[in-house]
Amino acid sequence: MSDKKSKRGLGRGLSALMSDVAEAQDAPEDTGKPADKSVPIEKIEPNPDQPRRDFDESALQDLASSISAKGIIQPLIVRPNPRKSGAFEIVAGERRWRAAQLAKLHQVPVIVREFDDTEVLEVAIIENIQRADLNPVEEAAGYSQLMERFGHTQEKLAQALGKSRSYIANLVRLLGLPEDVLAYLRDGRLSAGHARALITSDDPSALASQVVKKGLSVRETEKLVKKDGGNIFSDEGAPKKKSGAEKDADTKALEGDLAANLGMKVALNHKPGQENGSMTISYESLDQLDDLCRKLTGS
Repeated sequence: MSDKKSKRGLGRGLSALMSDVAEAQDAPEDTGKPADKSVPIEKIEPNPDQPRRDFDESALQDLASSISAKGIIQPLIVRPNPRKSGAFEIVAGERRWRAAQLAKLHQVPVIVREFDDTEVLEVAIIENIQRADLNPVEEAAGYSQLMERFGHTQEKLAQALGKSRSYIANLVRLLGLPEDVLAYLRDGRLSAGHARALITSDDPSALASQVVKKGLSVRETEKLVKKDGGNIFSDEGAPKKKSGAEKDADTKALEGDLAANLGMKVALNHKPGQENGSMTISYESLDQLDDLCRKLTGS
């Protein structure tokens, strides 16, 4: 199994990376940070591993208009391009770089940092998490990546990002929902509150469909989940029987917390009325198994 560099601990430190991200955020007009230099725009390339692929064209046009009128207030953060001598790669600020191209700028202000590949990806994920337009699934995926790929704990993330540990844990738990429910979350038909209520359901897909169809509130969704142990009704109105023994809410919550901390799916099978049972941890790659072994052995 590999001893990946991305498992090196906290590298430069999460607080240091957060400081670099803060430099790259759009700021009020009178608080721009001085750039190290100006670089020809054609000498700059985007990060090929940038996790964010979609850029709203209307928002880019608005930013381009602002840049045409006032220039780029906050410099881009770049690093020397590891693939091209004399060129640079964007660490944070790709949106401004794209808008600058639309504004037909020839030079852009930059701050140069000596980041390795792992730190570049880490900063990109942190920058994306701090964007206000992320949906709950994108935000949860960002937290999960920081924990799985870089070994950050919920406590470290909460402290650095100004969130509570429970907020991060509850959001990451949403990733355990079926893909159709996550699709509802992505397009805004379900809120994070709806999704949290659905986590304890035996059939979240069927229940989510009912919630969307009837336009139920979060409170109504919670009541529906609790009713008859979350008994779901089909489109014809006939009750749909659940299979297998039902897990109580505490067991499901514990599964979610363990999954959020480990970054892997966890299933607890406790035998009713007995002290024994089993716990199953599912990994999706050898890297995840490698990480789990290190955690269990303390190495």
